[in-house]
Amino acid sequence: MLVSMSAVLLLGLLIWFLLRIRYLRLADLLLCGAFGFLLARTTAAPVVATVLEGVGAFLGQLSF
Repeated sequence: MLVSMSAVLLLGLLIWFLLRIRYLRLADLLLCGAFGFLLARTTAAPVVATVLEGVGAFLGQLSF
């Protein structure tokens, strides 16, 4: 658990840096995918899932 939290923090900072300098490529896509898989193994996963469900429900109620 501790290793995956460290990896999530490290990858999160790296993704933030890549977004900040606007330098995204295929390798960055793979990095973001690895970040997602590691995030799913942490204690933050239920919170992230709840937030995503809430955002999805909100967007589902919008009518254009």
